[in-house]
Amino acid sequence: MTASSMSKGSNLPVDARVVRVELAWAAGSGVPDIDASALLLTEAGQVRDDADFVFYNQPRHASDAVTHLGKRSVAGAAGDTVEVDLGAVEPAVERIVLCASADGGTFGQVPGLALRLLDASTGSELARFDMVAGTETAFIGGELYRRQGKWKFRAVGQGYASGLAGLATDFGITVDDAPRPAAAPAVPPPPPAPPAGPAASAPAASAPAASAPSRPGAPRLTKGEERLPVDMRKRLSLRKEQVAVSLRKHGAADVVARVVLVLDASGSMSFLYSKGVVADVVERMAAVAAQLDDDGEMQAWTFASNPARLPDLRLGELPEWLRLHVRVGEVGLFRRGRKKGLDPSQVDMRDVGIQNEEQKVIAEVRAFVRDNPASAPTLVLFFSDGGVYRNKEIERELREAVEEPVFWQFVGLGKSNYGVLERFDTLAGRRVDNVGFFAVDDIGTVPDAELYDRLLSEFPQWITAAGRAGIL
Repeated sequence: MTASSMSKGSNLPVDARVVRVELAWAAGSGVPDIDASALLLTEAGQVRDDADFVFYNQPRHASDAVTHLGKRSVAGAAGDTVEVDLGAVEPAVERIVLCASADGGTFGQVPGLALRLLDASTGSELARFDMVAGTETAFIGGELYRRQGKWKFRAVGQGYASGLAGLATDFGITVDDAPRPAAAPAVPPPPPAPPAGPAASAPAASAPAASAPSRPGAPRLTKGEERLPVDMRKRLSLRKEQVAVSLRKHGAADVVARVVLVLDASGSMSFLYSKGVVADVVERMAAVAAQLDDDGEMQAWTFASNPARLPDLRLGELPEWLRLHVRVGEVGLFRRGRKKGLDPSQVDMRDVGIQNEEQKVIAEVRAFVRDNPASAPTLVLFFSDGGVYRNKEIERELREAVEEPVFWQFVGLGKSNYGVLERFDTLAGRRVDNVGFFAVDDIGTVPDAELYDRLLSEFPQWITAAGRAGIL
């Protein structure tokens, strides 16, 4: 395998049996002390017990599959390394999350922060992921995960404002109240109340946390929620709790925002629509809108060659909205006139076309925000399967949007070319970073907790930076 420079959200196959994951940075005066660690997770996204947390006080997993090798510092270059024998990983372990904590400061104070994936047998670099950070005190650099019997590596780059204790607790680790959370003893104290994660969320179906509004960041009651079918209402309750957990974890428990949804309807997306993937994405995003804004509405667009605004998604009408407006493929290149049998509220998808013209819908959403000012910032959730080729036009739109109260979170639904979208974190010349991006192989297999964590990891950072810059 040749070395690869990775962007946030990208992934690659791992053929080496034993790999070393090295967190690297430039040491110096005022730079916090950095510690690497690893979490071994099951398919549910949780550890089996505290022994699945490998760090400097518990440096070797019982299976001998994961080992914390320790730090090194040479000529101002520092690093901390975790070694993983992929051939020895137990079958119950589906993912190994590679984490770090900063003691005495934040990751924004750490210059040259990068994650290197090495072949342990040869020492050769397989991949490098240069990371950008802000006020986070804990970080997920990347993860090794199984896919169809083989191992892959994904560049994550997700920060936690709540420190390593918040990160570890979210994955099921019990952590004491010691000043240095990473130094939790190998034999933990009696566990506290279960964390609000996937393994602890089942009771919420019958007693949702929305009944306790005094808790900061608790799920908000949303207009129209009571009209949903019982099964959908239960899913929404659980997902709102997950969104609330993610917001608390990133120090944004009380954030309010207007949420806008943008759905790619280009020709290559037809499979994702026909398999119900897009409908599931919309339902999962409805929970984000419901938690961030209690008016029970979300603005929505679809696009391909041309953008088209969809009717506002009102939470109480979610099933009917999915039936009427999650559509693609109704394109007739040589026909004219509106398609017969359409509901008056529906967009004629032949007018939308089949090509990728992201810059057009970005411009239309920007115009909507300008024409409809709100007291809260706007979070745009933009889903696409790639095929981006209007790089200059897209970059121009998003650079101009820096001074607007909008954060653009792009999510890739496959392995296609995302062009400038996946390079925006490294593009200079912007007062604030107003764009986030990550891609997933199969979003349907990503647990809600992981999806919301990745979806909301950069939005709180932007709120802080935009506030300081006078944009908000």
